[in-house]
Amino acid sequence: MRPEDSSQRAGAILRTLLRALPPKWREKTYDYLVLTRMDRPVGALLLLWPCWWAMWLAAGDFPPWKPFVIFTLGVFVMRAAGCAINDFADRKLDAQVQRTTGRPIAAGRISPREAVAVFVGLLVVAFALVLMTNPLTIGLSFAGAALAVIYPFCKRYTHLPQVVLGAAFGWSIPMAWAAVANAVPPQAWLLFLANVVWSTMYDTEYAMVDRVDDIKAGAKSTAILFGEADKAIVGVLMATFAGAMALAGQRAGLGAAYWAGWMVAIALMAWQQWMIRERQRDQCLRAFRNNNWVGLALWAGLALALALR
Repeated sequence: MRPEDSSQRAGAILRTLLRALPPKWREKTYDYLVLTRMDRPVGALLLLWPCWWAMWLAAGDFPPWKPFVIFTLGVFVMRAAGCAINDFADRKLDAQVQRTTGRPIAAGRISPREAVAVFVGLLVVAFALVLMTNPLTIGLSFAGAALAVIYPFCKRYTHLPQVVLGAAFGWSIPMAWAAVANAVPPQAWLLFLANVVWSTMYDTEYAMVDRVDDIKAGAKSTAILFGEADKAIVGVLMATFAGAMALAGQRAGLGAAYWAGWMVAIALMAWQQWMIRERQRDQCLRAFRNNNWVGLALWAGLALALALR
């Protein structure tokens, strides 16, 4: 049994790649890949786009190859680590939520101890990558690791775990900026705050999928907190994010290509509002996934605007 929100296409690719392994290793390896969400690449891309926004703005064009490779790899490693510790923390909740009952720990295919070992191993790999940068970036990495550990447990104590997720996802912005420019100027923090708003917005759409099950299980989320005002508040978050990204583009002196990407992002978010209008589970999940194109549109516009200067 696979998790309800797994990508069928990504899952099929993983199965094909694993055919070379002996049969006794194949299923276990697949379960580890599902634990680290390799069957759901959209989550890693939602981490990648803000990191690339920061790197391009810090460099004023294509960033230096070394930090570019380090942070592109690091995004996937840290996202995988965060997913492993998240499933460890949610192992009892996941069994009570329709979308997550098929996750490897909830289904009993991977033990909690194995998940912790995966998390620690990936954290070591991520730190080894960070050690190839500069002291400022290394120092910032400790806060990023702390956020990755804290976030999975927040839904037990606060209705705002999505805000903590935004900070955890967005921490790559000051780190990437520091790796490229050895400084974290106000522009980087503006981008960070914009990402916190965006992450809160799209993860609220995601939490709308599980709202009924989460209430029964005793979990907390912004979707539960916002209640009937959820669509309106998501709209306010969209407008705030668009405004923050407009300010970032204006401060960076970006040209027409960026504003074209910005307009595409706004159109995509308007489409998301249409998708969630009836709060149907599958449509809320589609709206969440659509944010990958929002991040891509903004990065493409930003990168092109910088290249055309």
